Amino acid sequence: MRLIATCFFLLTLAACSRLSPERYAQIETGMTRAEVIGLLGEPDQTDGASLLGISGESAIWQSGGTTVTIRFVNDKVIGKDMEKR
Repeated sequence: MRLIATCFFLLTLAACSRLSPERYAQIETGMTRAEVIGLLGEPDQTDGASLLGISGESAIWQSGGTTVTIRFVNDKVIGKDMEKR
């Protein structure tokens, strides 16, 4: 039973740490969407559009009181925000 509780705790801790300031700082303009997902995992929400060969997307990750929003154009980072409540 202790092993199960420890595993659950570690998984919970790992899920929370995906939105750490250290990981956020690693995200740079020009990174690909795949690179960002490698750092943060799949986003919790996305919204996008495409017009005349240009695609845009806003992806949101949330954990606890932290929200990270990354904006992409043609699958490359053009902006990022991190908000803690």
